[in-house]
Amino acid sequence: MLPSAAVFHFPWELTSGGVSDGQSLRTFGRLVAYQPEESMATLLTQHASQEHRVLVHTSLVEPFNPILGAQYVVLGETDNIEGVGVTVRARVLNCVDGVNIALLQKAVAEQRSFFQERQCKLAQSAQSGDATWSGSDK
Repeated sequence: MLPSAAVFHFPWELTSGGVSDGQSLRTFGRLVAYQPEESMATLLTQHASQEHRVLVHTSLVEPFNPILGAQYVVLGETDNIEGVGVTVRARVLNCVDGVNIALLQKAVAEQRSFFQERQCKLAQSAQSGDATWSGSDK
């Protein structure tokens, strides 16, 4: 059985504790620091006048040629490290410099809305199917 698809999370959702340990996810940010000896990168995103930092383990994607100041999208699993918080163990770390971040955020919001609407319709059809079932076999 394949694992579930990585859900897109905004960096401010990671820093607020909205994800569980080991969860597969996608997120983004501007690369502001890279420590090759520790295999750690720091992504930064600004939202609602606050800066949100996401620490990324890069050991699985090295050799890594960082471009400081560029936008990156990361796909990986969360690690909850005591004293540090949520970090992401990167499986894919792509430079996406030039991507319109506002448009990316809008696309993620639209995707979430679509999935939520679809889930509601499935739940309603399951409930109506239960209500119309008589329970008698002929």
